[in-house]
Amino acid sequence: MVSSLPDDLRRLAKAHGVATFYRNERREPVEVDADVVVKVLSLLEVEAATEPARLRELDKLAEREGALAPTIAVRVDGRSRPFPGAVGLVGEDGAETTLREELPADLSPGWYRLHTRDGQEVTLVAAPPRVPQTPATWGWMLQLYGLRSGRSWGIGDLADLREFIEWTAAEHGAGAVLLNPLNAPGPTHPVQPSPYTPSSRRFANPLALHIEDLDAYRRADPAMRAEVDALRVAPDTERVDHDLVWAAKRSALELLWRAEGRPSPLDEPGSSTGLRDWATYCALAERHGGRWPQWPQPLRDVNGPAVIAARSELAHRIAFHAWVQQRCAEQLRAVRDTARNAGMALGVLHDLPVGVDSDGADAWALADMLAAGVHVGAPPDNFTPRGQDWGLPPWRPDRLAATGYTALRDMLRAIVVHADGLRIDHVAGLWRLWWIPPGDTPDRGTYVHYDADVMLAVLALEAHRAGATVVGEDLGTVEPEVTEALGENGMLGSAVSWFTRDESKPEQPLLAASDWPTRVAASLSTHDLPTAAGFLRGEHVRVRAELDLLNDIPAEQATADKEKAEWLALLRAHGLLPADPDEAAIISAMHRFLAATPSRLKLISPYDIIAEPRQPNLPGTIDEYPNWRLPLPQTLEQLRVDPRVSEIATVFQAAAES
Repeated sequence: MVSSLPDDLRRLAKAHGVATFYRNERREPVEVDADVVVKVLSLLEVEAATEPARLRELDKLAEREGALAPTIAVRVDGRSRPFPGAVGLVGEDGAETTLREELPADLSPGWYRLHTRDGQEVTLVAAPPRVPQTPATWGWMLQLYGLRSGRSWGIGDLADLREFIEWTAAEHGAGAVLLNPLNAPGPTHPVQPSPYTPSSRRFANPLALHIEDLDAYRRADPAMRAEVDALRVAPDTERVDHDLVWAAKRSALELLWRAEGRPSPLDEPGSSTGLRDWATYCALAERHGGRWPQWPQPLRDVNGPAVIAARSELAHRIAFHAWVQQRCAEQLRAVRDTARNAGMALGVLHDLPVGVDSDGADAWALADMLAAGVHVGAPPDNFTPRGQDWGLPPWRPDRLAATGYTALRDMLRAIVVHADGLRIDHVAGLWRLWWIPPGDTPDRGTYVHYDADVMLAVLALEAHRAGATVVGEDLGTVEPEVTEALGENGMLGSAVSWFTRDESKPEQPLLAASDWPTRVAASLSTHDLPTAAGFLRGEHVRVRAELDLLNDIPAEQATADKEKAEWLALLRAHGLLPADPDEAAIISAMHRFLAATPSRLKLISPYDIIAEPRQPNLPGTIDEYPNWRLPLPQTLEQLRVDPRVSEIATVFQAAAES
C-alpha cells in the first residue's frame, strides 16, 4: 500500500508502536489519518505535529539506538545463552550473581535486575516456555450473579458457587467452572452491573460475599445476627438489583465490622500499598462521588498531600473497605479449595476483563500507567460500521516498560492467586489495542502495539507461579500471530459454535465435530451471543430490531434462518436429530455435538441447557436491555433436579471418560 503520510511521521510512529495503517475484517489495508497518528503520538508524549518536531524526536531515538529496552524477557529452558554486556543479575531475594556476558543455564523463573557493562540496569522477566497445561475435561460457564439459591441475598454468591461445585463434581464429574469476572465495582450508587467494566481488576466484588459464612457473623451474638438477617434481600427478584444488594450487604458488613471492633487490615504486617489505595479510593468516593476526575483537583493525585491527609481523616472508612476485601479473599480461597477438594480436573477459572472503568479506583491509583482520556475499542467493520468504544483506558506501553511491568504483574497476581485457570477477554490486547483519542469517535482511532514478548512472558511467569492454566479469547478479527502464539505458550484459544467454520472455503461451511480445533476452550455460545434457545427462535434478531439496532431487518432475519438451517443439517448429518425434533431435542443435539468434538476444554452453560432465550449481555446497549441483570429462571435447587441438566451433564461425563 502506498502511504500518503510523511516518511518521518511513519518512521516515528513505527518506533513508538503506533499503527499508520491496519487491515480490516476483509484483510484490506486501511490508512490511518495523519492527524490521528499525531494525536496518539502526543498521548505518548511524542511531538509530531510539525516536521521539525518529528526530526527532533527521531534524533532522540537515534541517540538511544543500541540501548537495551528498560524491560526484556527471556524464556527459561535449561540452556545458557549469550547476553553481550551482561555483568550482573539481582534476584527478587536480593541475591547477586556475577555474569560473564551469558545468562546461566540454571536460571530460575522469576523477576531480576540485569546490569550491563555500560551501566544500564533493566528488568529481566525470566519465564518458563509454557504455562501449566490444561487437562482434557469439561465444565460450566457461569454468570455467578444469576446463580441464585434459596439462601441468596438477591444475587448469586460464593456460597452458591461452592454448593454448585460440590454438586456437579460429585454427581457429574465436571472438571471446571469458568466464572464471569468477579472484580470490584465502585462502592457508590449506581453500582456498575457490567463485570467487564470494573472499578478495579486487583480487588474483588463484595456483592459476591455470603454474609452468613463470615467468621464475624458466626461469632456475633443472637441479637446481632438477627439484625443482620433482617437486611437480607429476597432471592426471587425479577432482575438482579445490584444497588439493592449492595445497600443490604454493605449495611450487614458494617454491622459485623463494628461488632469485631473495627479492625484495620492495613495495620497488619505485609499490608499492600494496593489495598491501601483501593480502600482510600472507596472512602473518597463515598464523600466526593464515584467519578474521581470530578473530585477536587488535589485529591486526584493518589500520592499527593491532600490524599495523605485524607487517609487520616477517613481512617475508619478506609479500614472498613480494606476489611471487606480481606473477607472477599477468604471466600475466594474457599471456593478454589472446594474445587480442589472435590477432585475437579482443572478447577475454577476466573475471567480477566480488557480494562477498567476510567472513573474508577485503578484508573485513579494507576493514572500514571494509563493513557489519560483515551478509550479502547474496535475499528469500523461490517457489524459495527461506526466502530466500538468500550470506554476503558489502556496501559501506556512506554510506562509499563519503564516500570518493569509491575502494574501488569500485580494485577495478574491478584486474580490468579484465587484461580486454577485464567481466561483473558480479548487476548489480542496483549499485542495491540485500538486507541480512540479524547473527544474522537471510534472510527478516528488507530492501533497501538505492545511488546507482546514481554506481556506473554509476564503472563507465563505469573501463571506458572500460581499453577494456573490460561485461555485466550481470540474470537473475531484476530491476527494469525495471536492464535499461533497462544499455542506456542501452551495456552488455549477459544471456539464458539456460531463461528467455527471452514475459513478456507468460499461458503465457509460449519465444521464437523471431528474437525473442531483441539487446543481451545469450546462452547456453544458466550455471554455476548445468543443462547441456544435464542438462536433457534431468532431472539437475537427480534430484540435488536425492537431496539432499532439493525439497518436491514429482513436481511438479518434471512441470515438467522440460513444459519439455523445449516445447524439443523449439520446435526442431522451427525445422526443427532430425530425426524421431527422439537426445540428441546435440538438443544440436546447441539450439546451432544459439542461433547463429540476433540477440543481440550468443553464448557456448557445453564442458560443453554434450560432453554433461556435471553442472552446475558446484548452488545451495543447499556440500559436499553437488562445487561448483566438477568438471573437464571431456575434456582440452584431447581437446577439440581432438572432432568435436562442431568441428561446433558451425563453426555459430557461419558465423553470425558471415553
